[in-house]
Amino acid sequence: MSDQILSRLPLKFISEIESLVNGGYYLSASDFVREAVRDKLDEIKEIRLREVSLNDAKEEIYRYLVQNPDSYPYEIANELWLELSLVHEALIELRKAGKAEDVE
Repeated sequence: MSDQILSRLPLKFISEIESLVNGGYYLSASDFVREAVRDKLDEIKEIRLREVSLNDAKEEIYRYLVQNPDSYPYEIANELWLELSLVHEALIELRKAGKAEDVE
């Protein structure tokens, strides 16, 4: 059984995926996405997340965003080894304080 998920990707990603498909590395963009999702899910199973307070998370995330302003919450969570729900909560507070913006 399967279902479809619609997702927006930056043009850079689409171009890179198309290059891989055209180069014969994948049968289609869907084939690439399925493999990427499978690999990511396997990788996440192995991650041991750190437990930090909300205030510590906000400080770490703010410093991360200074260096990586266009980061998505899942990227922040993966790079800093934090629970995604904690990242979301911290980002809400950082946005309210004017220290973070939504990524488009």
